[in-house]
Amino acid sequence: MLTSVELCAGAGGQALGLEGAGFNHQILVEIDQHCCNTLSANRREWNIANQDIREFVSQAGKFKGVDLLAGGLPCPPFSVAGKQLGERDERNLFPSALQIIEATKPTAIMLENVRGFLSTVFEDYRNGLKQQLKKLGYVAEWRLLNASDYGVSQLRPRVIIVAIKNEFAENFSWPTPNLINPPPVGEVLFDLMSANGWLGAKKWKDKANEIAPTIVGGSMKHGGPDLGPTRAKRAWASLGVNGKLIAESAPERDFVGMPKLTVRMVARLQGFPDDWIFSGKKTPQYRQVGNAFPAPVAQAVANEIKKTITAKRRVFRISR
Repeated sequence: MLTSVELCAGAGGQALGLEGAGFNHQILVEIDQHCCNTLSANRREWNIANQDIREFVSQAGKFKGVDLLAGGLPCPPFSVAGKQLGERDERNLFPSALQIIEATKPTAIMLENVRGFLSTVFEDYRNGLKQQLKKLGYVAEWRLLNASDYGVSQLRPRVIIVAIKNEFAENFSWPTPNLINPPPVGEVLFDLMSANGWLGAKKWKDKANEIAPTIVGGSMKHGGPDLGPTRAKRAWASLGVNGKLIAESAPERDFVGMPKLTVRMVARLQGFPDDWIFSGKKTPQYRQVGNAFPAPVAQAVANEIKKTITAKRRVFRISR
């Protein structure tokens, strides 16, 4: 089995994707205690480090030779919803990630970020990152992938950066998008929305006949248990969903009006399995879910990385 180290692991969306692709986690590094509790509650066998990755740099050498270094680095430095300070933002962890890459020398790297990373304002930063990875012996490229192309009932565009050691890189290809659209929100959530016998559930299902807009989780300091800014709330309203709050439970039998989503409903729209447990009260639970990298997308990319590594290693063995 191939090995992985994951940075900024969050609530485990990417970790689940890597697990599904056949990677064995050597360590998952995450600064948020609620996220660490979530990871521990679901996978007691995982080695979880509750720390800032800037602190992990000094320990990274213990994992030298890992097959894959993955991570969802903080998005605010590049998000159009923020000031887009990039390298001037104290939350920019790309420098620390590069230090960890140099220490661990993984065969492949997979990093996720928001689409704002591709903004024109960051062109020099992207080119600089590619050059730094080239000096470390990697061929790097990135692509904007939509979660809806990989079975997730949500658009959720995300930039995926893949860098692979020079001798392995030529065989890598990006995952092929699904030919079939994912099911709409109403179909995905109908059983959860009707769990308390809500009489309006069928009518709501028929109205919620599109995939979800991008789910917004907010930062550790900002954003509460709601479905995002005004524009996002309007998009949810068109699906018959009240995005102003996250509900504790599904609507009761005689409920009238637009229902709210529960954390469990949002988690399903993010690609989490229904038995995945989230730590904390409603607000930290929702932030964990809303900031996650959907497992199906992570698995699709990781599957291609795995193919690249294993195919080349087979060639090495035969040539010997």
